[in-house]
Amino acid sequence: MAKLKSICVYCGSSDDVRPGYLTLARNLGRALADQDLKLVYGGGGVGLMGACARAAHEAGGEVLGIMPKFLLQKERVFDEVEHRIVDDMHMRKQMMFDESDAFIVLPGGIGTLEEAVEMLSWARLGLHAKPMAFLDEDGFWAPFFELMNHIIDGKFTPESFRSALVHESTPELAISALRDRVVAIS
Repeated sequence: MAKLKSICVYCGSSDDVRPGYLTLARNLGRALADQDLKLVYGGGGVGLMGACARAAHEAGGEVLGIMPKFLLQKERVFDEVEHRIVDDMHMRKQMMFDESDAFIVLPGGIGTLEEAVEMLSWARLGLHAKPMAFLDEDGFWAPFFELMNHIIDGKFTPESFRSALVHESTPELAISALRDRVVAIS
């Protein structure tokens, strides 16, 4: 039976967001640490990335940040945790994938969306079976789920893919949904 040991968190790197999103990121970081789950993330010390990593680290959790060289100044690596510096975004995304058993997607921008959709695409192509949960408290991801339902209803993606689309409102529910799916696919 597979066991959930590490979760990759995709999220925004902007500090100029609603305070509630930063709070949600901190709550997720603490929940990961409390449940002895390693946080794998983009390595930044800013935005939701920094908030999640700091909270996990301060709560005694294991954290791994993965940062491409060209983002070192922009996303300011959070150097209080283990981090790896890689050459480019492709290497970052591959290493984040390799180091994780599952994914949680917090609110974010186009980069966050791109990372999540790439992992969903890989799953759809049968390249992996790692589960993913989208996490928000205010319906941030609701338009994305409307689009995914539209794509499934249009028969561009099979009905069975709906089970890969998890949308939760608390870190604990998101982690629980991922645990259930890791057990189900093992």
